[in-house]
Amino acid sequence: MAITLRQFRHGADRTVTGVSSLTGAVSAAASVWIFCLMLLICSDIIGRTFFNSPVQGVAEIVANSIVAIVFLQAAHTVMSGRMTRTDILIGAIEENRPFAAAVMRVFFHLAGIFVFALIAWGTWPKLVDAWVENEFFGARGVFTAPVWPIKACLFGGSVLTCLAFATQVLIDIKEILNSTRVEPLTIRHSVTVEPRGIPFLIAFGLVLVLGYALFFADLGRIEIGFAAIGFMLLLIFSGAHIAVVLILLSFLGIWLIRDNPNVAMRSLALAADGAINRYLFGVVPLFVLMGLIVDTADIGRDAYRVAAWMLQKIKGGLGMATVAANAVFASITGISIASAAVFSRVAVPQMVANGYNNRFALGVVAGSSVLGMLIPPSLLLIIYGVLAEQSVGALFLAAIVPGALLAFVFGVGIYLMARFRPKMVMQSDRPAVIEGETWGTAVVKLIPITALVVIVLGGIYSGVFTPTEAGAAGAAAAIVVALLKGSLTWARFWRVLVDTGLVSVSILLLIIAASMYSRMLTLSTIPQEITMMFSDAGLGLMGFMMIYLLLVIVMGMILDSTSIMLILLPLSLPIVTGLGGDLIWFGIVTVIAVEIGLLTPPFGLTVYVVKATISDRNTTLGDIFIGTFPFVVMMTFVTLLLTFIPELSLVFE
Repeated sequence: MAITLRQFRHGADRTVTGVSSLTGAVSAAASVWIFCLMLLICSDIIGRTFFNSPVQGVAEIVANSIVAIVFLQAAHTVMSGRMTRTDILIGAIEENRPFAAAVMRVFFHLAGIFVFALIAWGTWPKLVDAWVENEFFGARGVFTAPVWPIKACLFGGSVLTCLAFATQVLIDIKEILNSTRVEPLTIRHSVTVEPRGIPFLIAFGLVLVLGYALFFADLGRIEIGFAAIGFMLLLIFSGAHIAVVLILLSFLGIWLIRDNPNVAMRSLALAADGAINRYLFGVVPLFVLMGLIVDTADIGRDAYRVAAWMLQKIKGGLGMATVAANAVFASITGISIASAAVFSRVAVPQMVANGYNNRFALGVVAGSSVLGMLIPPSLLLIIYGVLAEQSVGALFLAAIVPGALLAFVFGVGIYLMARFRPKMVMQSDRPAVIEGETWGTAVVKLIPITALVVIVLGGIYSGVFTPTEAGAAGAAAAIVVALLKGSLTWARFWRVLVDTGLVSVSILLLIIAASMYSRMLTLSTIPQEITMMFSDAGLGLMGFMMIYLLLVIVMGMILDSTSIMLILLPLSLPIVTGLGGDLIWFGIVTVIAVEIGLLTPPFGLTVYVVKATISDRNTTLGDIFIGTFPFVVMMTFVTLLLTFIPELSLVFE
């Protein structure tokens, strides 16, 4: 019996609702698991510090748990629309040509089904072997735990993610049907809505056909590698999920280079199971949890109030206060997007109310928020350390001087603008007045901030904590502060846990994809060939760095920071090493350059965050981009300074 359009829509809606509920429940359990890991690590710290009795097996439990958590939450990340992708092109098409956008999304979501089906297929034999052989992790006589539950989470999560992508296909088909529906005008007449965007679909189809043709072409390994990178960038720009594209094209690239699909399958299974199975990766959800709790506790607001009160009599003082508060907030959270969201709500209204130019206020908030990814602890530095196999602690030490330098340059730049170009800063001559603060209230507000900085950074630099332990201790301390301030309700805490999972999984999935991508690049020999090319041309390390920095900034106009690093670092790290560069220095320069892209059009992720956060709907994206331009210039200056004077990043080495 034929299914009517109404029945299909009703069935699709019920399916989406059911799958969303299922994935939400599984994701919630994984979010609670993250909180339990925090408690476990804190228990280990307390046990070994005060009772000389550490908890056995913490490192192994955390490492294996991270794998399980990622795949248990992957499906809900898809259902929530939080899996990382760039929506510049697809967003514009969705707004004006929904039919074409829906057709493109069908292909993107089918690719997601294919990738996670491959992961499930490659994981199943490992799950069976772990069950039959009774495999365990840990050390006999000390701590052991069975492996099969982790493999079951990986397999089940992959299957559930396939189901989540399948429901997205149903939503896409529903959108396609809505875009080609018959609309009644009168009782006797109706009109068919014509699908729009056919030229886009033709161009997109030609790209897919070209890719299919190259799959059967007789190409060398270098040509295969460059073709994979080219199609990777095209699909990412088109709006496909970045992790899916990286995994899919790396899988196909390894297949073609080795002429063996089994090798590609083994590489994929190894990346899914082993790429993030390390204790260090626990730092990602723990620092995200700490940052979100700090935001909930209004610590950013307190830091700004104190800094504004102290600097209000200086020309451009509230702008400098925003930079100072961002630097303090960055030393606790390590996430620039969080800084942008917090200070858009806190600093912009205060600055505008005290006579500052709206564009300047927006620009200083967006510009100084990038300190969150440079001043330790920095999530980007952690990701870089993992990808480059460098010490996270060494990277944190190396970032102290560059972070302070960038904040200093911002402060000097604001003062010079206020002194010599006052109309860029002020829209009136009203003096800034911050009332209600005293030295006593300032000290009270600074105590929890100082305590968190000492716990996190002091613990890492003194060697008391590993970065992962510092994340757990910092998150626990932030929860205590939020509870003492009365700002953490059960509802807010649950929302923080859920958001922690979604943010962390989107990052960790990209790291899994980058592991697969690195294997493909290594087999293609592209990094080695480029290194030889630069050496033979006599351009050397600095010649490569100029091209690299330009490429990073350009990619920053369309991609987020993490994605840029995951795409470029597997290609560039062997080149830098081959040309004699220091990878710690290279990491600091990379992070600053990547952050410049957060302020530049057309993507400028930080700018979009500021725009979405502010209450003034009359403010345009153009206003914010104009306001951030001086900070882009200052960041470029600091980036070049650090590039040509590596010693600034190696003071504490």
